[in-house]
Amino acid sequence: MTPYSSPSDQPYPGSGSAVHGARPPDGDAARGFAALVQQSADFIAMAAADGTVDYLNEAGRRLIGLADTDALYSRPLASLVLLADDPALDGRFEREVLAGVLGGTPWRGDLGLRRHDAEGCVTGATILASCTVFPLRDRQGRVSGFGLVARDVAQARQAALRTQARVELGDRLRELDDPAEMARTAAEIMGRTLGVSRAGYGTIDAVRETITIERDWTLPGISSLAGTLRFREFGSYIEDLKRGETVVFADAETDPRTAAAALERIEARSLVNLPIVEQGHFVALFYLNNKQARAWSESELDFVREMAGRAREAIERRRAQHQLHRLADDLQRLVAQRTAERDRMWRLSSDVMLVVTLEGAIESVNPAWHSVLDWNETDLLGHNCAELIHPDDLPSTQAELGRLSTGRVTQHFENRYRHRDGSYRWLAWTAVPEGGRVHAVGRDVTEEKASAEARQLLEAQLRQAQKMEAVGQLSGGIAHDFNNLLTGITGSLELLGTRLSQGRLQGVERYITAATGAAGRAASLTHRLLAFSRRQTLDPRPTNLNRLIGGMEELVRRTVGPTITVEVVQAGGLWITLCDPNQLENALLNLCINGRDAMPAGGRLTIETANSWLDERAARERDLPPGQYVSLSVSDTGVGMEPETASRAFDPFFTTKPLGQGTGLGLSMIYGFVRQSGGQVRIYSEIGQGTTMALYLPRHHADGAEESAEVAASPIPPAESGEAVLVVDDEPTVRMLVADVLEELGYRAIEAQDGASGLQVLQSGTRVDLLVTDVGLPGGMNGRQLADAARRERPDLKVLFITGYAENAVIGTGLLAPGMELLTKPFAMSTLGRRIRNMIEP
Repeated sequence: MTPYSSPSDQPYPGSGSAVHGARPPDGDAARGFAALVQQSADFIAMAAADGTVDYLNEAGRRLIGLADTDALYSRPLASLVLLADDPALDGRFEREVLAGVLGGTPWRGDLGLRRHDAEGCVTGATILASCTVFPLRDRQGRVSGFGLVARDVAQARQAALRTQARVELGDRLRELDDPAEMARTAAEIMGRTLGVSRAGYGTIDAVRETITIERDWTLPGISSLAGTLRFREFGSYIEDLKRGETVVFADAETDPRTAAAALERIEARSLVNLPIVEQGHFVALFYLNNKQARAWSESELDFVREMAGRAREAIERRRAQHQLHRLADDLQRLVAQRTAERDRMWRLSSDVMLVVTLEGAIESVNPAWHSVLDWNETDLLGHNCAELIHPDDLPSTQAELGRLSTGRVTQHFENRYRHRDGSYRWLAWTAVPEGGRVHAVGRDVTEEKASAEARQLLEAQLRQAQKMEAVGQLSGGIAHDFNNLLTGITGSLELLGTRLSQGRLQGVERYITAATGAAGRAASLTHRLLAFSRRQTLDPRPTNLNRLIGGMEELVRRTVGPTITVEVVQAGGLWITLCDPNQLENALLNLCINGRDAMPAGGRLTIETANSWLDERAARERDLPPGQYVSLSVSDTGVGMEPETASRAFDPFFTTKPLGQGTGLGLSMIYGFVRQSGGQVRIYSEIGQGTTMALYLPRHHADGAEESAEVAASPIPPAESGEAVLVVDDEPTVRMLVADVLEELGYRAIEAQDGASGLQVLQSGTRVDLLVTDVGLPGGMNGRQLADAARRERPDLKVLFITGYAENAVIGTGLLAPGMELLTKPFAMSTLGRRIRNMIEP
């Protein structure tokens, strides 16, 4: 054989050799053939008849790990291959393969190609290859050597083995029922496929840091790890597993996380641990052990993760199936139990039960029909329930069946069913539609309804008795106070008349002052009574409590006297509330006077404002809707109240003051005013510690600043030329006085005694700049109705209501429309004139 130098300077057999008797290439063909061999991805080698290497291509050199091929040309080619995986069988290649090839017979089969290290020494590792060994002949046809072409099939074989493992895993897992056995089977298949020493699966106690293994798979001669093992005995890598990380090491001797000696004792110098994490907890482990050190490729680790994932999914499906079977069994038992209970309830219930069609045909009834209505099952089946229902209840019953036919559930429905004796019994029904039928349960409430009617009658009688008692109290109090006031008025007027008839005018002013004062106190009494009954007509305005209190502070200090220290605590950024400021001033003054009277030896009176946001609980405790409120509190350090006294504090004419020192209407007036304003009053008191009266008024959200009170001291501007005011009042005296005031101010006064005559004026072409009307008018049209009718004729007409007593319903919600105001009788004529001027020319 003659060496030939290829274009890459690699030796190649010369033209003196032929393959399988073919004509050896020469010239350009030889060079092309050499380049083809050199660039091939297969292992290609040639040797002389004595077996020494004559040529090895680049792919072959890389495959077995040689840095260069110079050292090979003196070595036998047989030293690069093994016929079997076991090195102890070395020599079989020469005996079983070369003998035949050198005799002229090619050989095909699998060989192990030996790997080499950087120094060119054999490492002991082999690469599985599919090989063809064939004779090389010279030009005379004699065998002059042999060639070897090998292809690495390890990856293909490995892929085939792993595919087979996946199929086997699926087949075997389908046959197994126990999750633990399924996991162990998956570990066994992984172990056999990857050729490791041991494989298994165990459950984890993360607190004790232990693994419990029922049984595992091992190669012959390798011990089982069945039992409970402590991770810490084998190193610190338990921490990695707890974090859900796969633990891999090729050699326990070189990995710092391991206790190498302990792992050597269990024949696990190399391992893979794959944790199973459920809901964030480390619960189980797949493990692979190898007795010798072993490098784990990424493809092997991917295979382990894939197989573990498949096994885990199969195990979870099996557990879900078990759970489903258990649920099905439990459901079956529960259905049987409930069916038995339903049958017992059907038989033993004291309530009537029935099943009817949506048309009302009775299909089934329980025995209670006999005890409640004296009907037997045979009396009812096949009949329509309408035959037993009271005629007055048939329309409502048919309507309820119609609602049931739409799928709605009846929570409570009452009707009357006929008893066998001809009487009727009230039944309260609960019903549900199902499958074109209605299942219903009815409870006999005849006695309950009779008791309820009797209770309502007794309650009405009690309320009437309480009302009569309150009327007696009111009558006595009103009679006492008004007799005193009328005495002052009539006596003053009588003496005034006597002096006038005698021409004695000196000193008559004091009689006028006395009568006016008595009339003012009478007006105050009626205001208090109206406030308590919550029938007082209010003039609500946006009000700032801090400003109102500031304007009254000096009055309060003078009223309570020097022995009482007054402290005012005003909240910053206080919300505006909508209320009648005059009534609120009266309420505040009353509370301060009550506080003063509770501290006869002196003390401290605190007036405090605050913004309060009441949630559902706090609002419920105060009997208010949830929301934002402005609170006004008056606290004293006085004697306090007993609970019984506090509970009666708002009753009319109830007082703890000595006879003649109080009417008992102060707190009742405050209560009525605050409640009518949408608020609430609460008393907090302890004996010997004092009392706090807290007023809660709703926050007012409307834009605009608060309104200020009228300035009474300013002079009344006169009327402009031609301005006319229509006065409607059924009381001639009031009508006369108002007309006189208007004429004094230069207005043209038009009078009407009722709503109808006033409306005639408004429907005519007469000029009317302002309507002044009493709220309570005779003849079927009250003042509010007159104003509404007038607004339809004259939308911009200003209206001033004057009233001494008005239902809330007359004023609507208690609030007046724009362009409408209200003045409460009795009033000063000067106040009337100023209000009229302000309304006509705001």
